[in-house]
Amino acid sequence: MTLNILTATRSGGQEASLFDKREDHSTNQIRAAAEQFNGKLEKDICGDTSGHYQRLLVILLQGSREEGVDEENVEKDAKDLYAAGEGKFGTDEEQFITILGNRSAEHLRKVFDAYKELCGSDIEDSVEGETTGNLENLLLAVVKCARSVPQFFAEGLYKSMRRAGTDDGTLMRIMVSRSEADMLDIRANFLFTSNDERMLLCFPHKPE
Repeated sequence: MTLNILTATRSGGQEASLFDKREDHSTNQIRAAAEQFNGKLEKDICGDTSGHYQRLLVILLQGSREEGVDEENVEKDAKDLYAAGEGKFGTDEEQFITILGNRSAEHLRKVFDAYKELCGSDIEDSVEGETTGNLENLLLAVVKCARSVPQFFAEGLYKSMRRAGTDDGTLMRIMVSRSEADMLDIRANFLFTSNDERMLLCFPHKPE
């Protein structure tokens, strides 16, 4: 796990790998892994990145994500996200980082629903309209993984194979890291995403 995080950061920020590892393991496991390397992972991230992008990466690495749903704060978080982006001139990136970087996936899904009810658009639209570059990509990865990890990786696989010349690095990383986790769910989402049964031949099949 920790090697995947470090490799992802060094290779230009494959944000999905970092966030996904956060979703698959408990907060204590993430902290233990970080402590095992005596802060080396965080130092590498800080050496290769900067600004708001760096801050969110570090938050994800530190394993500070809350657990469960705080029902009393769902609507507040939705309003705070709106006020930080579409509801003001300019963008309060810190608010996006604080909420998306620290709330549980279950909590965030409820926040996303409340956000859509509040302003009539998806949180992805706000992220794309209010942020750019690496921070935008990382925030979108966080949002997509909170919604559905299998769907997120199905999209990643599809993008790695849809053009002439397969992105072998991405393809192998996803296939190996997810082979014992949720590959069958990814397979189902992949068919929905690609609508091409021929591409399913690369997936492992469920044993008879």
